[in-house]
Amino acid sequence: KLLLEEQMATLSPQLLTAAAQQNLRPGRKKGLSPAASLHLAGEILAVASGLKPALLYDYNSVGVHKIENYLQQIQGIGLTRHRLHLLNIADNVLILNLEKTALWLEMLLLTNKVPFIDVSASRTCPGHCEPEYVESIKGHIAEILSHVKTLPSITSQPVTTSEIFSADWNLCTIFGVLLGYPASYTFTNEQGFDNCLSLTPLRVFTVQASCCRISKDLRVRIYSFSVPENLYLAMKEALDAWSGNLKDLFSAQNDFANLCISTEVVSLAAVAL
Repeated sequence: KLLLEEQMATLSPQLLTAAAQQNLRPGRKKGLSPAASLHLAGEILAVASGLKPALLYDYNSVGVHKIENYLQQIQGIGLTRHRLHLLNIADNVLILNLEKTALWLEMLLLTNKVPFIDVSASRTCPGHCEPEYVESIKGHIAEILSHVKTLPSITSQPVTTSEIFSADWNLCTIFGVLLGYPASYTFTNEQGFDNCLSLTPLRVFTVQASCCRISKDLRVRIYSFSVPENLYLAMKEALDAWSGNLKDLFSAQNDFANLCISTEVVSLAAVAL
């Protein structure tokens, strides 16, 4: 036990980089850079440590099997002993902390704490979703929660996988929910994937921390999301509560230090969701 704890406390950045470069290479293409490899390991550690429920793997287009092999290898290296789950949604792979995900989804359904922001292209500016549309989204969240709860709670497998998808889902909204954002964008699909965020002032929140388990110089971006500036004051209480809860979670772990929650207001010519 003491040897295992010592291995857990002294990670090798070189081994973590090698694991990413060996497993996360699409075809014959070049694998992840050393910097990207360490940042990915830090993001996964944030999920395992309970600082966020999930991570969307968007570094490249490798499949579930390669990501599963990678997770098993970095667990063997000693990054984390926490069970991780790969959820495939329409060929998008999310890495989940199942316990954290279930608690987060239950909280959303019980307390309505997360605002859903309508950014449909037909709108002149972003606004809160109509109640009936919110109820529809909650139905989708309930489907995912039901799926998560059907997964075995006790297993000898350090990494498990499953797949779920509904054509009725707005994936932008679903991913915002699963990633633990305090506010999620949604839009009607009648006009494609366009939205009304072009040149709209957005308040961008960035959460970073030092990942001392991996390297004293590694800063990991744990969250990055935005809310329209015109809705910020109305949402401030909920955003402050989310930040306060994150600080409590941060105080309960030892893998990260120097938490920083920063904001800036930007306006972009186009915003892809």
